Amino acid sequence: MKPGQVKGEGMDAVIIIMMVSGLLFFTGGTIGIIRLPDFYTRLHPAGKLDTAGHVLAMAAMALYTVQVFSGQNLLTAIKIMLIVVFVFFTSPTATHAIIDAGVRAGLQPWTRRKERP
Repeated sequence: MKPGQVKGEGMDAVIIIMMVSGLLFFTGGTIGIIRLPDFYTRLHPAGKLDTAGHVLAMAAMALYTVQVFSGQNLLTAIKIMLIVVFVFFTSPTATHAIIDAGVRAGLQPWTRRKERP
């Protein structure tokens, strides 16, 4: 073990769980974008699940970076977390702006057709 290195078995498990969870959120968002019927419902997984996946994956990367503790690794982890904060605020805001543009353009939401008796 290198000087300054945190014992890694428990931390490695946390990092792997966070990364796999982030990938599952990305996968769910991708499936939602492909499978849902219209513009508005497709933007929901794009805004929510992709943001959650990004936050989990980047937080796992930040934890992985600080396993060997040094000033440079700490600075890198802080930069990664600043990216997470930036995406956490801008992704939902951008999704809202896109939905607002669709409403202003007159795009109608999908409705289920009524079956004839």
